[in-house]
Parts: sequence; C-alpha cells; structure tokens
Amino acid sequence: MSGHSKWATTKHKKAVIDGRRAKLFAKLIKNIEVAARLGGPDLDGNPTLYDAVQKGRKSSLPNDNIERAIKRGSGVGADAVEYQNIMYEGYGPNGVAILIECLTDNKNRAAAEVRLAVSRNNGTMADPGSVSYQFSRKGIILVAKNESATEDSILEAVLEVGIDDLEDRGEQFVITTDPSLMVAVRSALQSSGIDYESADVEFVSSMPIQVDADTARKVIALIDALEDSDEVQNVYSNFDLSPEVLAELEQE
Repeated sequence: MSGHSKWATTKHKKAVIDGRRAKLFAKLIKNIEVAARLGGPDLDGNPTLYDAVQKGRKSSLPNDNIERAIKRGSGVGADAVEYQNIMYEGYGPNGVAILIECLTDNKNRAAAEVRLAVSRNNGTMADPGSVSYQFSRKGIILVAKNESATEDSILEAVLEVGIDDLEDRGEQFVITTDPSLMVAVRSALQSSGIDYESADVEFVSSMPIQVDADTARKVIALIDALEDSDEVQNVYSNFDLSPEVLAELEQE
C-alpha cells in the first residue's frame, strides 16, 4: 500500500476551502522559488519547477504569483530569495513518528517555531536519526478519476516505465514510484492523455501504524500547528487511518 497520507487529500481540500488558502499559497510559492533557484527558470529544462508550477496551477495559484516566484527564485530582481532546507524529527501522541521539513532564511527562528508547536501539541523532539531511518524518498503522483483515467489506462500508460504501487483512493489514484522515475511516469501519463493533479517527492514511512480516531485527531492537530508556521514546508508521519476512522474524521 502506498505510504502517501490518506489525510493529505482531505487536508488539501480543506485548505483550499477554508481560511488556510493563504498558507497553502505561501508554501506553493516557496516551492516554486526553490525549484527555480536550484534548476533555473526554464520549465522545459527544469522538471522540478514544472511540477511545482503544475501543483500551483491546480491549486488556483494566480499566474502573476507564479511568474514572480520564478523570478525571485532564479535571482531576477531586487527581491531574490534563498532558503535553507532543514529536517527535524519528533514524536507525536502515542509515539507516532513525525518528520518536519523546513525551508527558511532563518535557522534559529525555524527551530524555535518547530519546538514550540511540538511541545504545545503533545509531541516531543527527537535526536537526528531517531525517526528518519524509517522514511525513504518516493515519487508520489496523484491522478483524479475520470473516463480517461482508470486503473487499466494508468497501468497501460506506465507499463514500460514501471511503478512501485497504484492505489485506489476513491476519487483519485495514488501512484508511488522511485523518485528518479517520477518525471518519466508523469510524462508517460501525459503522452497517454491522462492528466495528473500533482507530482511530488515525499518522505514515506516503511513502518506505518494504525491509529484510532482520538489519536488521529491529536496527531492532525500537531501537524496543523506545525504547518501553520511559515518556516515549515512539509510534515510527514507514519500514522495510517482505516477507512472507518478516515470517514469519521471527514465528517467533522
């Protein structure tokens, strides 16, 4: 089974609908800036930037914001930016593993905000290596179900490239692949006329644990508190939800 968080899709929908849209946009913009800084402003020659822009567009990020982010990231203009990538490790309620990815221009501020969010939400910080050993980088591609995007059509499109897993999540499919093959997989989908919602490299745990609804609420509260910080770009965890628990949470 794919390790991509079952809560991620619901969380993303809620972010677009409610007042967290501004936070979502800020993180999408930062992704674009970093991708442009690392690989240049040419979308055709920078697949990471291409995917960051694609994700922004799918989330209704205005084109003007996208263009300005590309310019800032590639060092064009007086407001060019540079961020440092920092990973923190911790534990949430009931020993759930948490991996926290920050993109920041101030390491001390990022560390302080992460520690405060963790300590206030039933979590503890962990030593480097305590949690990260169970996470590995995976390419995660989300495809919305429609007439052209079925399980059979997706498998046929990526047959020659190869994928690790294809999971049916109700309204969408989650494709898991080696990070080095992610561009080839999404290109194969596009060549077959199959659109995709997002393509990201994520950290996926090899040791997922099922949690009950009460623990899930506490873990989600911790993740939300961390993601409220402008310094935190992504939070990964090993908690997994049964269909029953997920349905209960989605009704809240």
